Amino acid sequence: MIPFAPRRPAAGPHRPSQSPPPASDRRVADLARYETGEEPDDYRHRMITNVAALLVLAALTAGGLWIASTMADMRKNQDCVLSGRRGCTPVPVPAESPRP
Repeated sequence: MIPFAPRRPAAGPHRPSQSPPPASDRRVADLARYETGEEPDDYRHRMITNVAALLVLAALTAGGLWIASTMADMRKNQDCVLSGRRGCTPVPVPAESPRP
């Protein structure tokens, strides 16, 4: 069995050997001053913005699905044509009305 020892970073000009800062320097400053804004929250405006963002995301998702579906249909038709078959794309024919 080979004993593995953890490596220590090399001290050199690119990496000076420094001891970690004392615990008193590592304390996080008081964040209470960031808890409230200077102006009151406008919940109505925030909700309207959230709904607008939701609608934009829904439109982007629907557009992406439509493009993916169109690309899949085009690929299917192109594969059919390149394989030499005929009648690959359906041609819509209007229903004939009965003649009197």
